[in-house]
Amino acid sequence: MTWTQWLIFFLIIQVIHGLGTWKLYIKAGRQAWEAFIPVYNGIVLMKIINRPWWWIILLFLPIVNLIMFPVVWVETARSFGKNMPIDTVLAVVTLGFYNYYLNYVADVNYVENRSLQPNSSGGDWLSSILFAIVAATIVHTYFMQPFTIPSSSLEKSLLVGDFLFVSKFHYGARVPMTTVGAPMVHDTIPGLNKKSYLFNDNFEERKTSWKNKLQLPYLRLPGFEKIDRNEIVVFNQPADTLRDMNEFKPDRNYYKPIDKKTNLVKRCVGVAGDSLEVRNGYVYINGEKNELPDRAHLQFSYLVQPKTNQFNPKFIKDRYDITDGFGIMNAQNTYYFSAISDEALSKFKNHPNVASITPNKQEKGLRDPDIFPHDPNYNWNVDFFGPIYIPEEGKTIDINLDVLPLYKRVITEYEGNTLQVKGNQILINGEVANTYTFKQNYYWMMGDNRHNSIDARRWGFVPFNHVIGKPVFIWMSWDGASPRWERFFTTVSGKGKATSYLIPFLILLFGWIGFNKWRKRKKANN
Repeated sequence: MTWTQWLIFFLIIQVIHGLGTWKLYIKAGRQAWEAFIPVYNGIVLMKIINRPWWWIILLFLPIVNLIMFPVVWVETARSFGKNMPIDTVLAVVTLGFYNYYLNYVADVNYVENRSLQPNSSGGDWLSSILFAIVAATIVHTYFMQPFTIPSSSLEKSLLVGDFLFVSKFHYGARVPMTTVGAPMVHDTIPGLNKKSYLFNDNFEERKTSWKNKLQLPYLRLPGFEKIDRNEIVVFNQPADTLRDMNEFKPDRNYYKPIDKKTNLVKRCVGVAGDSLEVRNGYVYINGEKNELPDRAHLQFSYLVQPKTNQFNPKFIKDRYDITDGFGIMNAQNTYYFSAISDEALSKFKNHPNVASITPNKQEKGLRDPDIFPHDPNYNWNVDFFGPIYIPEEGKTIDINLDVLPLYKRVITEYEGNTLQVKGNQILINGEVANTYTFKQNYYWMMGDNRHNSIDARRWGFVPFNHVIGKPVFIWMSWDGASPRWERFFTTVSGKGKATSYLIPFLILLFGWIGFNKWRKRKKANN
């Protein structure tokens, strides 16, 4: 829905609330009109049910409000003496319309200064669980979200098995667009293999479905920094059309809400307004070779010819810290190593049993059909790509049939315009167009593991509305079943080798625990 439609829906809800509670407001010593004034009626209601005023804020937070509304319905019933389990059930299953029964039919009296303590240990336990979920959802949505690294596309900087904290507030927290879903669950409910959110992904029905009309328009809170070139960024994959990530079966007729698309982490090698080109596997920005931070290590695939049959590729991989796997390419025992850094290559090439090491790179002008923009007029591949302009908000470009394949998805899917081609003419929203002005910033995300990374070379630009946040901290890291202690409590960015803050953290943690025990013991003695 648009913001106007949401405003109308909000006002309708206010009228429904007022009609169902105005007599209850009067019984609580308030005025009837106070039940109808948007927002103010919520503040008054919090006073009536003896809860803090800031609960009203929680009622406006998507996902969080799915928990808070039932809580308020139950608290309202209890404020008028309805404390039985059946009252709680009716308040919830009727979606709050139980208040109409209390307002017009039941003979109830306002219970002033009622006890807020649960009547049983079970009630206390449930209350604690609910508000723990609320607090965790707020932190998860607007401040910090945990992620794990599943692939080796940023190997050396981020390793498979790293557990990250990703900041939402650096670039500005994005308000959830999917309003009905399970808290702190991204796409699928674990163990049930069911979608965690309400959305109609059917191609024919998606635009008219009432489920999709519950989507909020894109809104982002203010951040305190912009995305810088070469920063590592977490984002939703723009071209995500996978029904099941495990099966990896794309379907262009399958749609997901933006905030439910697959989470990816890559390095932003190009920002809005840049001209980007890949030459021989290396990125050039505005004509100059891109210089990565010192913690970043590019990796390419190589073909290795051994001198004898006494060649152990697994031993070589482990000894020289080669990231990814290997395999025999042909009958001549030429081995393929999918990711070797420059540092590993300088040592590996001097191995006494290595006859030759050849970069496994594609030729310039050889078209790869899997590479963006998937058009036969663009003979690009993973090693030779571009040049391409990365769209910047407010900037206008000339648009014609030659460049249209590069920006068609931007104009239609990301910025919501209709586009038609009639002969040599391009029509945008029914009007002949020779230029186009971009509505938001876009970014170019790539992996450091250049031959083993599904990145922007496959699906193009990343819109800013798909950006989730900035990885800032590695709190845990595992290599299979073994912990990488040196990576516990390290920062993601920075210069030089990452320093672990695990020992200082443990000292502070045990110091805090000891201080609290001492304080409680001293208080008990006094």
